[in-house]
Amino acid sequence: MTAARQVLTPQDTIERVLELSTADGCVVVSEERSEANVRWANNTLTTNGEMRSRKLAVISVVDGATGTASGVVERSAVTAEDLEPLVRAAEQAARDAGPADDASPLVQPSGDSPGWEAPPAVTSTETLAGFAASLGQAMDAARAQQRLLFGFAEHVMTSTYVGSSTGVRLRNDQPTGKVEINGKSADLKRSAWVGASTRDFGDIDVAALDTDLQQRLAWAERSVELPAGRYDTLLAPTAIADVLIYLYISATARAADEGRTVFSRQGGGNRIGDRLCELPLSLRSDPAAAGLQTSPFFAVTSSNELWSVFDVGMPVGATDWIRDGVLTSLVGSRAWAQRSGNEAVKPMIDNLILDAGSDSSRSLADMAAGVERGLMLTCLWYIREVDPQNLLLTGLTRDGVYLIEDGEVTGAVNNFRFNESPVDLLGRISDVGASSITLPREWNDFFTRTSMPPVRVPDFNMSTVSQAS
Repeated sequence: MTAARQVLTPQDTIERVLELSTADGCVVVSEERSEANVRWANNTLTTNGEMRSRKLAVISVVDGATGTASGVVERSAVTAEDLEPLVRAAEQAARDAGPADDASPLVQPSGDSPGWEAPPAVTSTETLAGFAASLGQAMDAARAQQRLLFGFAEHVMTSTYVGSSTGVRLRNDQPTGKVEINGKSADLKRSAWVGASTRDFGDIDVAALDTDLQQRLAWAERSVELPAGRYDTLLAPTAIADVLIYLYISATARAADEGRTVFSRQGGGNRIGDRLCELPLSLRSDPAAAGLQTSPFFAVTSSNELWSVFDVGMPVGATDWIRDGVLTSLVGSRAWAQRSGNEAVKPMIDNLILDAGSDSSRSLADMAAGVERGLMLTCLWYIREVDPQNLLLTGLTRDGVYLIEDGEVTGAVNNFRFNESPVDLLGRISDVGASSITLPREWNDFFTRTSMPPVRVPDFNMSTVSQAS
């Protein structure tokens, strides 16, 4: 009989890897993930379940005559017997690699995380129980009104442990929840989408989400065909979130300094200090933001222009990317900050907040009252970059573009392809409402923690009519 393979705790796994390492430096990232989800279609629950997964990444650092190299090997479902081969593979990967462009001294400890010794946090379908009960009531109402509901909800708990040869010992428990609901008419000719981001599903108001769907489907009872063109447009929080996330991940210091992006200054350098918009808008990230809390330290398992494995364990704090309309920081590694001599190069943080710089309490519906004739754009889809030099994006509208006439929504409009640069768009925003936590649609598999206001753009570019539905 084959002996059972030994499974270690994340903490013991990290300590064992560090004992086995013969490299000049070593960082270990252990991730324990549990997920609960539920799906529904045609007003009926279809599936629900729970999943567990485990990943371990070993980052080996080797100093050589020509510089410092790193090697990363990541595996799933690792047991005690797998650790030594994994460590040796990471060390060999470092020896085989050339000097790392992002090399920096490994992060020194700045204090252990509370709960380091505790087992990983977990979620289960119990987290979704209250939501499922409310969803059942919404589906009953939809059947009675001859509407159809489709959708997906999930709650993920990820416990990340970081240990290094310098003495870093950090742990973070990250809850991530989201719900997406499509409402359709019985003949499937009308469709609307709503979504919400949450930490624990205790704040999800299914009845309110369903009321929004009912309103939008009612608006779509009148269909209006419009040509391509520039329209006075209200963008819902979820729509502006998708646009600004693209801006965020494109705002890399190195690419800007090397003249490759919209954030590059003509003649050399970057545009930090330039005014991007006349309104006092601020785009920021804060790991402690209420409802959007995220890891207070950096943990990645690969290097690119956005982040570096040498920065794993680095503390992160509140950062203004744009303050009162002025570009104040760009995303990058410690290595690039040192090389460029620019202290405004900051690590990426897993949330994004647009502040209006005002006390506006107006909702998207409130802002519609001030539009003589224009569009209400509820969500975007299939966004792609066309030109990095000005960050020109293209994408589609989907599940809800509505016509506003004399302050009232009077019908649904055909879909469009749009062409806009988020940087240019910021400079043309003419009005801003109240910010709220929102779920981006295009980016929510990767980025769920945003707080955005509805915004008004007087000349949003609907470049062509789209046949997408």
